[in-house]
Amino acid sequence: MVERVALGLEYDGRAFHGWQTQPDGNTVQDYLERALAVIHGAPARTVTAGRTDAGVHASAQVVHFDAHHSRPLQAWVRGVNAHLPDSVSVLWARGVAEDFNARFSAQERLYRYFLLNRPVRPALLAGRVGWMHGPIDEAAMNIAAAYLLGSHDFSAFRAAECQANSPIRELREASVTRDGEMLTFQFRANAFLHHQVRNMVGGLLRVGLGRRPPEWLAEVLEGRDRTRAAATFAPDGLYLAGVRYDSRFGLPSPPPMKSAG
Repeated sequence: MVERVALGLEYDGRAFHGWQTQPDGNTVQDYLERALAVIHGAPARTVTAGRTDAGVHASAQVVHFDAHHSRPLQAWVRGVNAHLPDSVSVLWARGVAEDFNARFSAQERLYRYFLLNRPVRPALLAGRVGWMHGPIDEAAMNIAAAYLLGSHDFSAFRAAECQANSPIRELREASVTRDGEMLTFQFRANAFLHHQVRNMVGGLLRVGLGRRPPEWLAEVLEGRDRTRAAATFAPDGLYLAGVRYDSRFGLPSPPPMKSAG
C-alpha cells in the first residue's frame, strides 16, 4: 500500500544550487531524496511547494512523496535528518490524503527578505541577509509596494527563463518594516513567478534609495517590460517562510520567523 507523506523542511541555501535536482547532485532536492532513499529502502521522488533558487533559504518549505514501504513518522524526521547535511533539516512529517500535492494544493505562499541597512557589510550574517549601505526610506517603499497589491500581470518582475504558463499572480501582501538596522520585506501571494520576489525587492530599493518616486513602480508594473525594471537583487536574504493549505490536510502551521539571526 502506498502512503503519501508530507514533510516540512528548513534549510540554509548557501551551499546548494537551488532546490530542483540537477546533474551535479548538489541541490536540496538531491540531498533530501538520497536521505529518504536510505530510510525508505527505495527511491523516493519529492514534489515541493516552492522551487527556491541557488542561495535562497527556507524556514517552512513543504514537500510530499509517496512511500511504498511504511515507516513510523519519526523515521521520516530523525532518520532522514541523520543522513542530511547540517544545513538541511526535516521539521515534521505527516501522512496526507492521496489528493494532497505540495505544489498544487498550496493556497498561499509567504516570502520574507531580510536586508541589513548599515554602512558596513555583515560578517556573522553574510549570505543570510542582503545588505545595503545607503540610507533607505521604508515609508516611500511601502507607498510603492501598495501599487503591486492585487491581481496583475507581473511580466516586468519575471525572469526570462520563467516557465510559468501565465504571468498573472495575486499579490495579497507587500510590506516593509524596520527594526533597527534590519529591514524586512514581506510578500504573500497565491503563487510567485521565477525571481519575482527578488525583482520586486530590487524595484522597491530604487524607490527607498531615492532614485525613483513610488509611482515609478506602478509604471513598471503596467508596462510589463522586464528591461524597464530594476536588476534582480541578491538571493542572500530571501526565505520561503510559509505555505498555507486547506485545514483538512492537517498540516502544522508554519513557525514564526522574526529575524535572520
